[in-house]
Amino acid sequence: MERKFTFIDLFAGCGGLSEGFYMENFEALAHVEIDAIACKTLKTRMEYYGYSNSENAVLEADITSPDMIARIKNAVKGAEVDVIIGGPPCQSFSSLGRAKDDNGMKDDPRNYLFESYVKILNHFLPKFFVFENVTGLLTATLNGKHIVNRITKELGKHYKVKLEVLNSANYGVPQIRKRVIIIGVREDIPLDIDAVYSSVVKTHYDPEMSDAERCGLKKYVTVRDAIEELPKIFPGQGAKAVPFKSKRNNEFLRTIVKNDSCVLLDHVARNHNDRDIERYRVMSKEHWTFQELLQNRPDLNHEKQRVFGNSYTVQWWDLPSKTIIAHLYKDGNQFIHPDYTQGRTFTVREAARIQSFPDDFVFEGARTDQFKQIGNAVPPLLANAIAKALKQQLITLEGNKNDI
Repeated sequence: MERKFTFIDLFAGCGGLSEGFYMENFEALAHVEIDAIACKTLKTRMEYYGYSNSENAVLEADITSPDMIARIKNAVKGAEVDVIIGGPPCQSFSSLGRAKDDNGMKDDPRNYLFESYVKILNHFLPKFFVFENVTGLLTATLNGKHIVNRITKELGKHYKVKLEVLNSANYGVPQIRKRVIIIGVREDIPLDIDAVYSSVVKTHYDPEMSDAERCGLKKYVTVRDAIEELPKIFPGQGAKAVPFKSKRNNEFLRTIVKNDSCVLLDHVARNHNDRDIERYRVMSKEHWTFQELLQNRPDLNHEKQRVFGNSYTVQWWDLPSKTIIAHLYKDGNQFIHPDYTQGRTFTVREAARIQSFPDDFVFEGARTDQFKQIGNAVPPLLANAIAKALKQQLITLEGNKNDI
């Protein structure tokens, strides 16, 4: 029987990164997450995978607590840690967060949460780590210095590190989502970090790629591929669970839906006011941007002065979706359904599919909590591409144990 490789997930959220590793049969030793409802989701998913220790393995905690390493050690119970994964909250690194804050978020304590990641990493010294964050990290500065340089330097104390920006659309996710992924291999391990990174295999081209770049890759997964088959519902309709059998008629659906699945969770549409419903319908029917809507239908102008050109956005059938964001929990106006007859924004299950979560993934909490968890998550299929690469390297290392 093959050895189960192990991981610890820091800043775990609802477990998007973990899911990609579960899919490769990695064993979860501990998850650290401060949000109580996300912790419930993590426990539910652990139980789905047959774990009986979810109460001890999911640590609902502030990662900066002085006893954090002791608590993780207690959960790990002396097991060898192969990989540490995770990404600190990104609001203070995101360009949106900086734009909204008068001080550019210079005083935000979340700027320093990466230090807790580094501290835990340097204690357990796994063979590999994966550090994920928004692309805003590349331009964020603290006291006039680029914070990304400090982060890679700190992460590199005992590791060979490499930073790349990966787009989830290149890994079979029906969404354009660019994220900074820093992978590290412990310095005593005879592996070239470039070789590790090149084993994270792109499978799909994205709409921005040139013909030459597309060579040998499959076409991107579209919004249509992901959600067209779901039951038509109108604002305010839907139920927590409904009988549903997926057609599983494309590769993406065969990946995220089990063959015996016959129930659909959380396909419930928000209530919308009549004016918004008309905006959604007209924009999706005419294939208009919000600016085009305002030019052609001034009667559908927005009474709030501070409404931006992308405040209302239709996600088109034949493209990947735009980046799913945590703001989705406040309103879904940037995620208008492409079927104009439905006149609504995405449901929780539609957003989850766009993020590549399996249909049997249960998000705990009220709808706002669910949207927040989905918007903050790493798409499981992107995480899975990374997990596959690291598993391949770990199997090679197991075969060459004498070299370590």
